[in-house]
Amino acid sequence: MARIAVITHEHDRFLVRSGWLLRRDSRFMLFDLLEELKRRGHSVRVLSGTSARPEADIAVLHVDATVTPAEYVEYARLFPFCLNIGAADIAKRRVSTALIGRDDTWKGEVVVKSNLNHWGAPEKQLNRQSRRAGKPEPFPDAVPFERYQVYASLADVPPAVFDRGDIVVEKFVPEPDPDGFAARFWFFCGERERCTRHVSPQKFVKGEDTIRREPVPVPDELRALRRKLGFDYGKFDFVMHEGRALLLDANKTPGRARNLSSFIAAGNANLADGFEGLIRQVA
Repeated sequence: MARIAVITHEHDRFLVRSGWLLRRDSRFMLFDLLEELKRRGHSVRVLSGTSARPEADIAVLHVDATVTPAEYVEYARLFPFCLNIGAADIAKRRVSTALIGRDDTWKGEVVVKSNLNHWGAPEKQLNRQSRRAGKPEPFPDAVPFERYQVYASLADVPPAVFDRGDIVVEKFVPEPDPDGFAARFWFFCGERERCTRHVSPQKFVKGEDTIRREPVPVPDELRALRRKLGFDYGKFDFVMHEGRALLLDANKTPGRARNLSSFIAAGNANLADGFEGLIRQVA
């Protein structure tokens, strides 16, 4: 059986206590995957910061920030193998295939987003926790951008937007469906995966808004992009537009959709098989 280490930021809260019984819980999907691996006999240790001795057979770099600080990447290299060490940067400017610039010929709607993952909320949280601990903010330049802004055309976007490094402009192409709109979510760990098309009445499709879902294949161009971005474990959000996949978001620390807990749990064994496949490669 393998010793598994989970590398988290010193001020992150991977594990919490919830409910009147104060049971161990987490807002991250990796928690459920690790619980399945523990049931199979593997040991799991969650490391906060980079001070612990790197004693494990395999590690997961699980710093919940858009760009993982360099000291955590270097620490991860001390382990025999570490998942997602190549995916330390998931900024929109690096991962999105829907980006456009001010001189683009795109004629449809556009959306302005934060360059940071999840609107910069993880960086905001880590900065707050660091201040409470009396330490410097790890992401002092992070500017939260808490809502999407949709414009009818590229010409309607204020020119100053294109001069800012903290926000990006993308093609806005909700995937139409008779019941509203669709988005596709590809979860993977090693060679195991699940890819599902979720339908929502909202143009911005989230797991919590899902009214219908169905399994769909993973486009080959996304598999190639996953290899290029260095992902061993994670989640890609994409839509199909004119026969092509547009990657909108790549997440190395995916969260748990509470109203889809039973659906997510049903796939944990499959993803755990993928994790064990990586363990065998290391061995």
